[in-house]
Amino acid sequence: MTTKIIHWLPRILSIGFVLFLSLFALDVFSEYSGWNVALPLLMHLIPSFVLLGIILVAWKYDLVGAIVFLGFAIFYVFAAGFDRPWSWYVCISCPAAIVGILFFINWWFQRRRPKG
Repeated sequence: MTTKIIHWLPRILSIGFVLFLSLFALDVFSEYSGWNVALPLLMHLIPSFVLLGIILVAWKYDLVGAIVFLGFAIFYVFAAGFDRPWSWYVCISCPAAIVGILFFINWWFQRRRPKG
């Protein structure tokens, strides 16, 4: 039972994380209206589309999910800079790091489980 939870938890949380990141793309509606919103919205959703592609790969290969989500968490800290409010890092980097750690734990358990 525990292995099923560890298997599904990073997958479910990673989809939730991508949905959370996608919410930030909605700010284009305050700047644009009508069909002018299509291109800026698409541009704002590119990171979400990339992460969705990574989730599809990580669905089968947990180590890929672990590396990418942990890498994303570290990248965000450096990309945002160190002069931002701590809440930025907690809201973006921490969930990504947690998902990466959960993917790594599942990968580790899969390696240790006897084949057969």
